[in-house]
Amino acid sequence: MKLKNILFILLGAAIFSFGIVHFNMQNELGEGGFTGITLLMYFLWGWDPAVTNILLNIPAFIVGWKFLSRNTFLYTVIGTLAVSLFLSVFQNNQYQLYLQSDMTLVALFAGVSIGIGLGIIFRYGGTTGGVDIIARIVYKYAGWSMGKTMFLFDGLVIATSILTYLELVEGMYTLVAVYVAARVIDFIQEGAYAARGATIISNSSTEISNRIMEKMDRGVTVLQGKGHYTGEKRDVLYCVVARNEIVRLKNIIHEVDPHAFVAVTSVHDVVGEGFTLDENKKPLND
Repeated sequence: MKLKNILFILLGAAIFSFGIVHFNMQNELGEGGFTGITLLMYFLWGWDPAVTNILLNIPAFIVGWKFLSRNTFLYTVIGTLAVSLFLSVFQNNQYQLYLQSDMTLVALFAGVSIGIGLGIIFRYGGTTGGVDIIARIVYKYAGWSMGKTMFLFDGLVIATSILTYLELVEGMYTLVAVYVAARVIDFIQEGAYAARGATIISNSSTEISNRIMEKMDRGVTVLQGKGHYTGEKRDVLYCVVARNEIVRLKNIIHEVDPHAFVAVTSVHDVVGEGFTLDENKKPLND
């Protein structure tokens, strides 16, 4: 385990718990997953979410022990206990925000704070137990994004909440918060590695690739292509750059060949030299 990961998991747990207490609990909004179940128990019977969170996660810990790696499991235990700790702290030291007159703002801030908190926890190898463990297992074996899995599971919990204690309007605001949280989670999970992939077709492909390598220090892959209509063979260039470099890349291409065909696509996960590895093939984050 790394101390850095533990510290960020604690930070994520604090942000997540702050949002639950100050936006969901203060304004009687529900939530998805195991947290939604703890809120359901809180609003129906007054049970402390800090306690029920741990009790509900005992079965999840058993599943996590079997399917998760040792470090991920330990990070999960830390994350779950930290959430319960911070839930208790913030419940006993609340700051009243009085946002009941603007539930749209409540839903947005609830989603953003929960999404940021969970996104940080996921990013540094942990979960907060419950559906987070399920989402990580599905991501590992099926490739579904964690946000998507959680959103589907959350829908079931929210539907139950609407049938028990939530009014329809509060239930709709809860859905907005959960959707925002799912998008924020995916952004934090993938956003740091987000880049742009450019496919370039030009009669000046050699000069363009040379300039990209010289001026931007980015690699270029040369593919062999053939026009379907003309049957003409030509080089097709493919280059991946950071999001803030795409304008510079376009300018370089335009300087060489203003008539070049350029298709730019989003790249959500980049692994390799220039992104996660330095020129010596060593991890940039170590």
